[in-house]
Amino acid sequence: MYSMDKMKNGEVSSLFHYTGFMCIFLGLLMLLPIVVALIYGESKYILPFFYSSFISIIMGVLLFKGFKKQVDLSLRGAMVFSTSIWLVACALSALPFYFSGDLSYLDGYFEAMSGYTTTGFSMYVNLDTAAFTMDFWRGFMQWLGGVGIIVLALTILSSPAVNIMRLYSAEGRDERILPSIRHTARTILKIYVLYTVIGIILFIAAGMPIFDSVFYTFSALSTGGFAMQNASLAFYHSIWIELVAIIIMIIGATNFALHYTVLKGNWREYFKDIETRVSWPLIIIGTIIVAVYLYNSPYYAHDFLLSLRLSVFQVVSAITTTGLQTSSGQEITNQYAGLAIFVLTLLMVIGAGSCSTGGGIKWIRIGIMVKSVWWEIRSFLLPQSAVISRKIHHVKEVKVDDNLLKLTGLFVFVYLMVFIISNIIVMFYYPNVSQVLFEVASALSNVGLTSSLITTTSPVIVKLTFIADMWIGRLEIWPVLLLLAIGASNIIRK
Repeated sequence: MYSMDKMKNGEVSSLFHYTGFMCIFLGLLMLLPIVVALIYGESKYILPFFYSSFISIIMGVLLFKGFKKQVDLSLRGAMVFSTSIWLVACALSALPFYFSGDLSYLDGYFEAMSGYTTTGFSMYVNLDTAAFTMDFWRGFMQWLGGVGIIVLALTILSSPAVNIMRLYSAEGRDERILPSIRHTARTILKIYVLYTVIGIILFIAAGMPIFDSVFYTFSALSTGGFAMQNASLAFYHSIWIELVAIIIMIIGATNFALHYTVLKGNWREYFKDIETRVSWPLIIIGTIIVAVYLYNSPYYAHDFLLSLRLSVFQVVSAITTTGLQTSSGQEITNQYAGLAIFVLTLLMVIGAGSCSTGGGIKWIRIGIMVKSVWWEIRSFLLPQSAVISRKIHHVKEVKVDDNLLKLTGLFVFVYLMVFIISNIIVMFYYPNVSQVLFEVASALSNVGLTSSLITTTSPVIVKLTFIADMWIGRLEIWPVLLLLAIGASNIIRK
């Protein structure tokens, strides 16, 4: 039995030690926006990032030197660290927004959580006037969050293999590309950087300015959704830019292990994988439903090509949990009201691929649930002596046992419970049910598609609810519940 006393005596010191390492790491990364500020002559933002970097590094050094790595982390300890480090990273990353005067500290924390969790909600009142320096920081946070703060750190962290394995698992990842977790993390980062370079080149070729290309590659590949303009990608009025964004969003939402397999030359695996067989029918069916709905509405002059263009972009943005928009928040509230907003909400809840940059319930869980229904029906039709093969193809043949079915069902149940509770809280302040369902689904699945409900003037409790949803959704619920359970047990003991 894992005792709290053991954690207090051994693991707590190790947890603070690793937290110090992450703070130093983050503090060094905060120096990069200073380069952008110098390039674009935005001297106002140099000191805010310098102060933020200094605070992060000093705090990190004190923790790293003051606490020694005494024991290997248990899975519980790794989950506590994984859960808490996102809160610490957001607390530190909110400082530049606050020190620069762009946002209040709470709004800066919201912005940081939205960035690292690759959600894409923004507290900026007018994105059109945001500085290049802050846009770079917002986009860079999403790029870091897409690959995973801990996965990124694991590429350079010197630690026993058992710690690395448990830290990797605790961030919501359970698939290996290579036998070594450290090599897996490095391979994921290499693939991520490769696609980042490709995305920048494609956006430039489509006619987007260089800085914008870097920003929107960060945003699309991380399935983040931050925008540089109030109109998001609709600002460019370019079908080519939208097509590039669609390609990059789908890449970001696809399992890294599947990317690795395809890049190694085994491209047939992509079409055999259960996540491919779940995602593409949903994209096609969702696009047709939304396109027909928009075409039949009076808002787009019954222009089917325009309706199809708007539909395919928003459907892909929703199911990949990206959040980039070619329809404004006001349009989604009004023109999409009814069936279209329902479909987008459903797709956001379903979410993206496992071991990807996306959020939501995930394609693999949807595939397992659909398959389990079919297996159960077959068990009724076949003789009791018949053996039903319960397997799925996910990069390789995977046997689906009762434990996996139980965990899948429990995850979906807890996800829906968090979704319901969050909606109840928000509905105390906003009466539009479909709009609230849409926005909460967007937060919990780390999407960022908005109908303009959440703004800087929203009540504090609503902002805190959305912050919690983004945090819970990014870590896939279980680590957060463990941290809350440990906190509750300590309070009860006292």
